[in-house]
Order: sequence, then structure tokens, then C-alpha cells
Amino acid sequence: MESMTNQWFEQLVERTDTHSLKWNRYKNKDVIPLWVADSEFKSPTEIQAALAKRVQHGIFGYHNPYHDEDATEAVVNWLDRRFNWKIESKWLVWTPGVVPAFNVMLRAFCQKGDGVIVQTPNYPPILNAANHHSLETLSVGTVWSNGRWQLDFEELERQAAKPNAKVFLLCNPMNPCGSVYTEKELEKIEAICLRNGVYLCSDEIHADLILEPSQPHFPAGRLSEIGSQAVTLMAASKTFNIAGFGVSFAIIKDPKIRAQFKQAADGICPSANNLGVIATKTAFSQCEPWYLAQLDYLRANQQYLNKAINEIPGLEYKPQAATYLAWINAEGLNVADVQKTFEEAGVGPSPGKDFGWPNYVRINFACPRSMLESAIERLQQFLPKPR
Repeated sequence: MESMTNQWFEQLVERTDTHSLKWNRYKNKDVIPLWVADSEFKSPTEIQAALAKRVQHGIFGYHNPYHDEDATEAVVNWLDRRFNWKIESKWLVWTPGVVPAFNVMLRAFCQKGDGVIVQTPNYPPILNAANHHSLETLSVGTVWSNGRWQLDFEELERQAAKPNAKVFLLCNPMNPCGSVYTEKELEKIEAICLRNGVYLCSDEIHADLILEPSQPHFPAGRLSEIGSQAVTLMAASKTFNIAGFGVSFAIIKDPKIRAQFKQAADGICPSANNLGVIATKTAFSQCEPWYLAQLDYLRANQQYLNKAINEIPGLEYKPQAATYLAWINAEGLNVADVQKTFEEAGVGPSPGKDFGWPNYVRINFACPRSMLESAIERLQQFLPKPR
């Protein structure tokens, strides 16, 4: 494990000439990019080898992921091993990314004027999803309680009771807060949704990135009642750094809901691409040692950030159980534009205002420790001192 850590997770990989979304934002600027959620770690050797073998074949025609029974089996086995979730292969729907998938969900089950429940703060494409479909966003807040960020359940009750509430777009683990919903919390959500006739669509793209083993992930599709009709969205993309392939999958047990979901995608969403399916299959079937080593490295990075950030006047970080994303309160800096202030210090986080909380920033710590150390040095030196 130690040699793997040194080889894979501490290596600085040059990405500036790869048309990387993450790195192009600050191209030709002295700013360390720690924003969008892709990591600085090379994908496992097994994934690289499987992709190289397929590329050597030389023909890249149309591809049907459902014909790749090994890929389906890899997903089924992974969900069983990681989450004790036993699914049938027919429940799986391949999708070209989680963002297209939850937009398909709204297209399938909402009509103009319906309401979509979303938690704030949240991943910007979830916050903005309703706007793309002439739907109303029904916001539910997040509260700090008992050492965790938690959903405001009283507000969820009020929003779900509105006559036009149709779908709850859940994000579990929370992005950007990092909390993992407990089984009891999910059962509360289940009861509220069932009582009010609200569909549950759960974005669980960070489900494999659990840093606190005592707070395991519980998929929405495992819930005893609403689980049969829940739409659970997952991918290998964040965990194994293969997001550029744009491949994910939905797990939908109810055949009518599954058919309606697939019908809504017809003519809009392409099939999951061949290379992405191969990468997913390989990740879930061959790369567990790499995956476990990465979790150890991320835990150490989170511990480092916890100490370093909280020693900087004006900043506060409360580490949570999941994701490689640190949600940092910068209200204490007393500046008009938090994002601009960080960038002027030479660090490029995700702007908190994009998630709904402008006094925060989100820092991606899936990178070599040396990158984090450089970022911290800049923040220590160049951030304004609170008055």
C-alpha cells in the first residue's frame, strides 16, 4: 500500500496541455486549480491497460452497453460488496453521465409548473435543473446539528406538501457539505415522499468516497418501501477519475418507472460509450486495492486540511464523512467577494455562490499533498487578516 501511495497519489501529473476543464480555467495564471471534482490521480493501471487494449483494436463503431454482460455483472457485484445491495441486472440503465440522468428524471415525471425539491447548498447542476424544464425549484435548507450538516426536515415537510411538488433530487453523500445520510434520515425522507406522492431521485456519484467507515453509505434504492420506485444514480467516475468518459448508470427496480425513464431519454441521451463502460467494468472488477489505497490517502489529506485551514484566521472547516471536497466557511474574512479573494491569493476553489452559499468555497483535496501544501502557504501569506 505504501509503494502504491507513493507511486500514484503523490505524483504531480502535468495537465495544462490536455484541454482539462479544471486546469484551463486558470491557464497562464498563477492560480492552483482546486475546484471541479476530478482528481489529480492517474487512474489505476488496470483501467489504462483495458482501454489501451480496446484502442489497439482500431474500430470504434456503435456500441450497445447492454450486450456487455461482464460490465453489468461488475456493477451488480460492486453494489453487493460495497453496499450490501443485491440488485437484478435488469434494473440497471446505462446513462451518459449523472447530470443528463437527473434531467431525464425531470423530463420523465414532471410537467410544466411542477416543483422540484432540492437541498441548499448543492451541486450547481442540481440547483439549476428545474430551470431547464420550466419547473419550480422548492429549496430546503441545511442545518448544523450534532457535529454534522443535516437536511432541514421541517422545511422538507413543508415543501413536499405543496400541491406541485413532484420530484426530490437528493444528493447523497451531500455535495458540497460532505455528510452521509443515515438510514434513519433516509427513512424520514422515504415517509415524507410517500405521504406526498413525491418521486425520489438520488444522485449518489460520491457513494464510494466514504472517509469515515462508521458512517456507511445507504443507497436510496435499498429503502424498504420507496426503494422499489426510487431512481438511484451512480458512477465510477469520481472514484476512479474517469469522469471524462461521461458514463454512469441508474438503478430502477420498478419496471414501469424504468420504462418511463428510458423513454424520456430517447432521442436526447446517447448510449453510454464503449470506452467508459470498459473503464467502469474494470474499475469495479479489478481495482479494489487501488481504491482502498486512495481512500487512505484522501483521509490523510482531509486531516491535513482540517488542521491547516482552521489555523488560518477567518476560515473554518468542519470535515465530514464523505467526498474529497472540503466545504470551507470564509465569512470571517469579511470580504465582499470570497472567490475573488482566494483567486488573488493564488488558489482557485469552487465558488460557494454557485452552490447557494456565497460566503463559502469548496476545495478539492484529491491531489498530491504537495499541491495542498502550496495552496495553504498561499492562503496563509496572501489572504487578508480579519479585522
